[in-house]
Amino acid sequence: MPDTTDKAGEDFEQVLDQSATEVASFDHRHHTPLERLQHLLHSNPAAVPLIVLVMSLLIFGLIVGSKFFSPFALTLILQQVAIVGFVGAAQTLVILTAGIDLSVGAIMVLSSVVMGQFTFRYGFPPEIAVLCGFAVGAACGFINGALVALVRLPPFIVTLGMWQIILASNFLYSANETIRSQDISQSAPLLQFFGNKISIGGAVLTFGVITMVLLVLALNYVLNHTSWGRHVYAVGDDPDAAELAGVRVKRTLISVYVCAGLICALAGWVLIGRIGSVSPTAGQFANIESITAVVIGGISLFGGRGSILGMMFGALIVGVFSLGLRMIGTDPQWTYLLIGLLIISAVAIDQWIRKISV
Repeated sequence: MPDTTDKAGEDFEQVLDQSATEVASFDHRHHTPLERLQHLLHSNPAAVPLIVLVMSLLIFGLIVGSKFFSPFALTLILQQVAIVGFVGAAQTLVILTAGIDLSVGAIMVLSSVVMGQFTFRYGFPPEIAVLCGFAVGAACGFINGALVALVRLPPFIVTLGMWQIILASNFLYSANETIRSQDISQSAPLLQFFGNKISIGGAVLTFGVITMVLLVLALNYVLNHTSWGRHVYAVGDDPDAAELAGVRVKRTLISVYVCAGLICALAGWVLIGRIGSVSPTAGQFANIESITAVVIGGISLFGGRGSILGMMFGALIVGVFSLGLRMIGTDPQWTYLLIGLLIISAVAIDQWIRKISV
């Protein structure tokens, strides 16, 4: 009798060889230039905002002239987007998990108010007051994360409610009083630390700008080269599949929101240095500005795809448009109009890029 086992094994190997050949032929099929562009943009999410940023710089440079490329003008853009860069970094972490955080601006302001009030109302050393501000930011982030991960409430609803609660708490706690810049510089200069400047040639950089760039680079490394970063992307892409793969989804979500809260607290400290005072009314539009930077930066609102470098490019694009149009002398409303068009275009491009992975 013929050996049926050997015969079945040979047939199975033939099927595998045939399948491998078919897959190889499929993989090496001819791609159109448009499909190759889709693949390129899908694998490099920060490419689109980087291209837009470079084109914006070139266009405004041609219109305004060489003074637009002066070291002072370029570093002025960085100073203008420093706060947005911090809050946008926090927003990026949350949106990568397919969530959204509408409370980032309120957490930032409340943390700055706590730092100021603990110093001047209660007489705490500035170092301790700053740590208390970070504790408040982390606590707010933990509440957001627990409600989203453990109670399974929608992130939009949770952070919308927390935004109102934190905003009200901020005004009630501070009694809507501003701590003046002169008082801070005399009694607690540490609170204004990130407003200190260094000059390199004609460029003027604040410690806040330098810290923002270092934070973005550090988070870019963490998201791309650590297991925690891979878990963040996995949770945003498909939480059920991530859980089956061994990712602790709830723990990851809570850690993301806590980290976002800590970054917002750092932004609150930088905000004091930026404006010189502690104001409960500062940074009212930070949540919207952070979402704008994230969307223009090519980070998908559906989660699981994007680069934090893209967020920084998106913030810089807004800064370039704001400064360029101001130097031209146009109505400031044109800035909002063009940014609105950029937001819609960025979402449309994201939808188009996502089709390549289907």
